[in-house]
Amino acid sequence: MIQLRLPHHSLFKLLVASGMMLLMAVVMLLFSNQAFAHGHVDSPGSRAYLCSLGQNKNCGEIIYEPYSLEGLKGFPQAGPADGKIASAAVGRFSELDQQSATRWSKVPMTAGTKTFSWFLKVAHATSSWKYYITKQNWDQNAPLSRASFDLTPFCSVNYGGKIPPTTYSDTCNVPSRTGYQVILAVWEIADTANAFYNVIDVNFGGDPSDNEPPTAPTGLSASNLTATSVSLAWNASSDNVGVSGYKIYNGSTQIAAVSGSTLNYNVTGLTSNTSYTFTVRAEDAAGNISGASNAVTITTPAVPVDNEPPTAPTGLHVMGTPTSSSVHLMWSASTDNVGVTGYRVYNGTTLVTTVSGTTLEYMVTGLTPDTSYTFTVRAIDAAGNVSADSNAVNAKTASGPAVSAWAPNVAYTVGTLVTYNGKTYECRQAHTSLVGWEPSNAASLWLLK
Repeated sequence: MIQLRLPHHSLFKLLVASGMMLLMAVVMLLFSNQAFAHGHVDSPGSRAYLCSLGQNKNCGEIIYEPYSLEGLKGFPQAGPADGKIASAAVGRFSELDQQSATRWSKVPMTAGTKTFSWFLKVAHATSSWKYYITKQNWDQNAPLSRASFDLTPFCSVNYGGKIPPTTYSDTCNVPSRTGYQVILAVWEIADTANAFYNVIDVNFGGDPSDNEPPTAPTGLSASNLTATSVSLAWNASSDNVGVSGYKIYNGSTQIAAVSGSTLNYNVTGLTSNTSYTFTVRAEDAAGNISGASNAVTITTPAVPVDNEPPTAPTGLHVMGTPTSSSVHLMWSASTDNVGVTGYRVYNGTTLVTTVSGTTLEYMVTGLTPDTSYTFTVRAIDAAGNVSADSNAVNAKTASGPAVSAWAPNVAYTVGTLVTYNGKTYECRQAHTSLVGWEPSNAASLWLLK
């Protein structure tokens, strides 16, 4: 049996080297996790979420990714710059930073106990949830800035690094305001430098003493049915104060919301040859919600012969920083005359994978360290039509540890990787190799990977 005796200075070097390796591993873990969390506030509907529902118009790319408003955490001392708070300083979502008294749809709000619900597309270790509100007399026609807000959160929840469920809610005491205000909801990630920023446009127009809900909408009907869409219309509800909006449901799931003066809605994104049941409910400014309208059940027709390919995906980009073996890709949705059923991800001319038509991101793994790759994405429809390539995006993987063949009379440090007889080993103790100390013969010196 071989015994290895290390002098004190060698032991010290071993400890230092081990500590450095541990530190590097932690840093790599932090950066590798940076891009994996995603989420948005869906009740009351955030500005980005209402864009994805079509209630806010001319929103840009955020309609495909309401969950991607990620920026540096630490608001108000850090975080997105003034004028870029609504977009979390993400340049391709800059349309969200447009600000005027009439630019955005507003959600009815009253002071008191309210529930804020998040949809977490990808949950993550969380440090806190914080909610801020604009000052009573903020400038509604100027870009959102720190001066717009009361910088003490009216609601703050310490989450202690736990991972929340996919649907998460906070019950908060909303302060008294009147008129148009903006609530800023911040989801701070525990083990990255980032947070998610969602602004919610609200209107404190209701009477807190109003407990009477509107009457249920009547006469709900469907028309203009296609394989992927249907037009709904209904008769107005009445209310003791006034109807502020209507919510449209498919089964028990809310799919859209419109203003109190709107009595129709075009439902899109349906699946052919599928049954749907729709209802509508009215809401007043105090947040009272009516009973459901009559239900309308429709079945979309089967997909006709389709020879038209989808449009090419746009906005393909790399999320976060590539690791030594992976690259996280994300892109914007394609459109099709019938419907997009999937996306094909390519590395050069090689097909990497195919994902569903509702999936707009993919983590490419198994890559080689310190290597450049070119990725593209194509959309496909149910008839097998394939779009043109998306824009190409180039990405280079991070450098990995060097690997060389084991040899005698070489000084090896902890963590060094070598190959021997077709296998890879990691150095466990710093030493100078000798004949007989081959990795397969010295388990105290080498760890088989």
